[in-house]
Amino acid sequence: MRVVAIGGGTGLSTLLRGLREHVHPLGSEPASEAGKYDEPPITALGAIVTVTDDGGSSGRLRREFRMIPPGDVRRCLVALSQEEDMLSKLFEYRFRAGKGLRGHSLGNLLLTALTKITGDFGRALEVASKVLATCGHIYPATLELVRLRAELANGRIVTGETRISRSTSRIKRLMLLPAGCRPVPEAIRAIDRADIITLGPGSLYTSIIPNVLVRGMARRIAASPAIKVYIGNLMTQPGETSGMTSAEHIRAIYDHAGWSFFDYAILNDAKVSRGLLKRYRAEGSTQVESDLGEVARLGVKPVLQNLIARGDVVRHNSEMVARAVLSLREHE
Repeated sequence: MRVVAIGGGTGLSTLLRGLREHVHPLGSEPASEAGKYDEPPITALGAIVTVTDDGGSSGRLRREFRMIPPGDVRRCLVALSQEEDMLSKLFEYRFRAGKGLRGHSLGNLLLTALTKITGDFGRALEVASKVLATCGHIYPATLELVRLRAELANGRIVTGETRISRSTSRIKRLMLLPAGCRPVPEAIRAIDRADIITLGPGSLYTSIIPNVLVRGMARRIAASPAIKVYIGNLMTQPGETSGMTSAEHIRAIYDHAGWSFFDYAILNDAKVSRGLLKRYRAEGSTQVESDLGEVARLGVKPVLQNLIARGDVVRHNSEMVARAVLSLREHE
């Protein structure tokens, strides 16, 4: 089974961490070992990552070195790494002090250095993948330096991912600058060959939709014979998706992509604890409503699952999400 996961931020890395446990390269183990997998094993895993981040360490490196922001790519490298201990911790290590170093993660700095040494961010990513022994391929959605621009419901125009994510008004329309930026050819080939393609979970307007705005990406997703899956968010984001239901998330993706393509929507059917809900509500966030009837009217088949991980923050359970994705082959 060939799986391609599209997105960005912590949502994509969470999904990849779960999918990684099901990667089983053909020929690497005897056939008798295949029985240990509850679902068909993944023989090729790819991640297509948004590259519009302009805040924090990534934003600083982007501005100073005129390079692709490395943060989301770094998270995916660590999520797919088979070197779980020291090397992964090194890539995630963030400097808390030091003039010029404070706020930077070591992984971001290493990717910057590799880009300068190799002269190409894509090549730098290949080298880093070998160092971390990743069990999949990571592709930036585009290798062009792009920015996000949003038209808000109140009529304002806001430029930059950080400013957009801080807006308190709903987003009416999202655009990439420059328009018409080209996708990475390897990412398109992965889409064409995939058996399953996922979008989400993650920030709707800053992690998911930017990928389908890259020229030709949405058309190739729609044309792919793969099973196309939307993985729903657990909580709304203040301003950006306040009050939006699962169906409204899907409609927003369709409106920006210009194509309808999802076969399934994996949605959470568990309740967030009262204590956590109270804390999130104080920050302007609520649990996303799974409006199953509206999802079905979009031609998308809802798949309900408890997706919530235990802890003091609301996060997806990476293993439960991965199993839900892989089990969809049995529905076909």
